[in-house]
Amino acid sequence: MNRLSGEVLIDARNVERLYRARGENVYALKSVTLTIRRGEYVSLMGPSGSGKTTFFNMIGALDLPTGGSITIGGRNLRDLSPPELAYLRCVNIGYIFQNYNLIEVLSALQNVVLPMEFLGLSKKEAEARAARLLERVGLAERMHHLPGELSGGQQQRVAIARALANDPSLILADEPTGNLDSNTAVTIVELLSGLSRERGVTVVSATHDHRMLDVSDRVVYLRDGRVEKIVSRAELEISVGTIAD
Repeated sequence: MNRLSGEVLIDARNVERLYRARGENVYALKSVTLTIRRGEYVSLMGPSGSGKTTFFNMIGALDLPTGGSITIGGRNLRDLSPPELAYLRCVNIGYIFQNYNLIEVLSALQNVVLPMEFLGLSKKEAEARAARLLERVGLAERMHHLPGELSGGQQQRVAIARALANDPSLILADEPTGNLDSNTAVTIVELLSGLSRERGVTVVSATHDHRMLDVSDRVVYLRDGRVEKIVSRAELEISVGTIAD
């Protein structure tokens, strides 16, 4: 059965992001239009300065466009108040950052518990769910360790568990394999792919890692703030060390 529902989760229409730099207008994004379905795995690729991180921040409600519109789950981000945007980010979106962004003085378990406490879950319920999530990512025996006592790959797995804490419909992964060795990176890619396949979670990854292409439903290439091309899974031809489309 096709896991993709056909329902649009993210709808970006003519999105622009304008900055003022030294008295000049600089467009980080120019007329970007893209729809992403529930359960889809999408990779954003492009050179530095292409706009992929800016667009990533837009669809994560971390920033708002200066032109055009973005809706998530049918809600236009421009229509939401700051508290409503914060609630959307906490409940509907899970973030995985390249540098993990774990709180160093908290254990792996406590880092995963934190987002659930923001929603008012009891400590007992939050800790039980956090333990299940850490077991899911293979860290059952390391859940009481501090981030500094974990390897980079283990910290990234804690970040994935934390991103899943409030059962989001959307996972945003910003260069999730950028700081990892090859074997660990493959593990992280497989984890993210499994979430999309097994739970119908929408995954959007901003990445330079060609290993992400093998699990992507679509790859969106950005250049100079515009969508250069969109390649479907069927159009991707993947071989070891070689990407052709």
